[in-house]
Amino acid sequence: MADAATRKRAAELRDEIEHHRYRYYILDDPEVSDAEFDRLVRELQRLE
Repeated sequence: MADAATRKRAAELRDEIEHHRYRYYILDDPEVSDAEFDRLVRELQRLE
């Protein structure tokens, strides 16, 4: 089981990724580059 800090970071990443998906797909107004988004997703995958 992941420690509390890891679980917290994973939750933060999920929220951030969801925010960026909304901005990209719904609003058509991304705040980050595709590369930065991919980096966030990869970080979350490593934690899960």
